[in-house]
Amino acid sequence: MSPKLPTLDRATAAWRGNPPDWIIALAEEVDRTSQTVAGRRIGYSSSVISQTLAGSYKGDLRSLEAAVRGALMGATLECPVLGEIAKDHCLEEQKIARAATSGLRMQLARACKTCPHSRQRAENDRLKQRAA
Repeated sequence: MSPKLPTLDRATAAWRGNPPDWIIALAEEVDRTSQTVAGRRIGYSSSVISQTLAGSYKGDLRSLEAAVRGALMGATLECPVLGEIAKDHCLEEQKIARAATSGLRMQLARACKTCPHSRQRAENDRLKQRAA
């Protein structure tokens, strides 16, 4: 039985020898810990991690990339309400439903409508481009 290749080697091969830096960071985290631990750290399942490293994930790679960059690579952005936050924190805040009982949640909901980091805004812009 041959030894298992390190995750980074497998990911490099799957991405045709040229994986983006965030794929390298994800593969290194999996080699350091495990797919399950890396997935928990960025908020995704181990199956998503596996598919991504294999170059076969069909989901939203931009959100996954932002989660990796925030949680594993220390990338931050400027939130109009919260100030400087990690990219993965921004994604998590966007997933939380707005609540009329929370002033902060309402501020975030309003700010996300025009924020360049908003997934909702990006999706609305894509739909408008398709309709045009």
